[in-house]
Amino acid sequence: MIVTVTLNPALDLTYQVDALVPHGTHRVTTVAERPGGKGLNVATVLHALGEPVLATGLLGGPTGDRVTGLLAGVGVPAAFVAIAGETRRTVAVADRDDATGFWEPGPRVTAGEWAAFTDHFGGLLARASVVALSGSLPPGVPIDGYATLIRLAAAAGVPTVLDTSGEALRHGLAAGPDLAKPNAAELAALLAAPRPVMAATRNTSQPGPAGALGATRAAPSGREVADATVALDHGARAVVVSHGPLGLLALTGQGAWRGVPPERLAGNPTGAGDAVVAALARGLRDRTPWPHLLADAIALSAAAVAAPLAGRIDEDTYRRLLPAVRVSAA
Repeated sequence: MIVTVTLNPALDLTYQVDALVPHGTHRVTTVAERPGGKGLNVATVLHALGEPVLATGLLGGPTGDRVTGLLAGVGVPAAFVAIAGETRRTVAVADRDDATGFWEPGPRVTAGEWAAFTDHFGGLLARASVVALSGSLPPGVPIDGYATLIRLAAAAGVPTVLDTSGEALRHGLAAGPDLAKPNAAELAALLAAPRPVMAATRNTSQPGPAGALGATRAAPSGREVADATVALDHGARAVVVSHGPLGLLALTGQGAWRGVPPERLAGNPTGAGDAVVAALARGLRDRTPWPHLLADAIALSAAAVAAPLAGRIDEDTYRRLLPAVRVSAA
């Protein structure tokens, strides 16, 4: 079972318009309501693929109850910890070519609520094959919250995929996730910030908990590959950097690969990165060879762009593009 963690979930509202014009008035053609947050998008994609998945995280108030009901409505198994604060809402305005998002801040989480979640998370690890940790941290959760969860998972022998940004990413990397998936902008921010002095040198000669990706660093080549090593320097065992429609770059113990989609698709890219995480988590569980795993992640990401809502995929697009994705050594 793949466990997805969403500490700052949301009730997602998507407004569809013909064209988004700044400062203009728009007639909304459709309104969609769905459970939101990066980890819930990952869970929804995995569920659509028929994969055993469990969504967990923090939910509160009537908005949190609505998210719970929507998850149940689409059949995604969930086990959330209740908090007193009200779960946030997010709004995406999508036109024919792209989407613009408005994200509310999350509710404040108390120390007691965070302690209750870490206990709850520890209890789920006995059933987990992989854990995917996605999205921002709500106020009150320690900035090293993901690092705490990664270390708990590692102690239980469960591999982890980390998809976050900023200081949460920096601290999470230091805990040694099996795989980190920053996008190009998140990686650039990590490169721009001062690098911390590590207390000890990480041993990169040993495999990760599942032995699937390994940890021996291959010699990088090219500027983008060299930049991606910053995530390995901070502690990750492997890194996949997403470059939007330009594809994915993977730097792993087995080598470095670049994957390029066979065509550029118009649509809603909001959940494309989450579809990548879903593919990576499944591949980590199945020990999928890296070139095949990268191709699967690119095809699934494109299928998410072709679907109208984040967390959904267009299965025809996925099947059509998967054999056409180009992956080469970087």
